[in-house]
Amino acid sequence: MVSTILPEREYGGMDTSMMKRMKELEQENARLKRMYAEEKLKAEIVTEALEKKW
Repeated sequence: MVSTILPEREYGGMDTSMMKRMKELEQENARLKRMYAEEKLKAEIVTEALEKKW
């Protein structure tokens, strides 16, 4: 019973295909956020290395 009620609260009455798509998009969004964070870190490392005077 609880598993049926919680998705309705979370997804506001969407049908199962829409809920599945929403979950897929949430997972993709999380993956893209991780990728962005990694690339930003790499860019900061490069910038820091270029700013150092040898």
